[in-house]
Amino acid sequence: MSTPNVVLASTSRYRAGLLRRLLPDFDTLAPGVDEAPVAGESPRSRAERLAEAKARAAAGRRPGALVIGSDQVAELAGQVLDKPGDRATARAQLTASSGRSVRFHTAVCVLDTRHDPPRVHAWCDLTEAHFRHLQADEIERYLAREAPLDCAGSFQCEALGISLFDRIESQDPTALVGLPLIALSRLLRASGLAVP
Repeated sequence: MSTPNVVLASTSRYRAGLLRRLLPDFDTLAPGVDEAPVAGESPRSRAERLAEAKARAAAGRRPGALVIGSDQVAELAGQVLDKPGDRATARAQLTASSGRSVRFHTAVCVLDTRHDPPRVHAWCDLTEAHFRHLQADEIERYLAREAPLDCAGSFQCEALGISLFDRIESQDPTALVGLPLIALSRLLRASGLAVP
């Protein structure tokens, strides 16, 4: 079987940047998936469902490719922390997270459309980010410098956001950024793509 084209079903610059660490050449497509939660769905199940839905949505437009979908859901004490979208929501999320642990479920799905039906390889990483006690002025300085309004949990761990934590526990340090590369490497190899 020939080497397949790879498609990232995402317009996230964070995910594309991570995937470039593994693959020099891939396409991106906006999956156009409704990300609304389903009643009674756990945060992990939501991440897994959306990762596969994104891969399937893009796969319909790219037959014969390996299509990667990914999604991340953050939860604080069972409540989902969506992307804040504005500074007031980001401030509220960081204030609520102060001195507590936030769990990040980062799911990845590789859909191999060279087969009928397509083969699905999937994984979900769990990362626990333990926030230190944050003062209001620290939160304000952080938001002024980084403005992480498009990030679940209101921070970027790959930048200044790392200063907000006591510790981070994960099997894969890239998962918290949005794409678990250790798992993805394994899934791509299972799909027949040589990595490295």
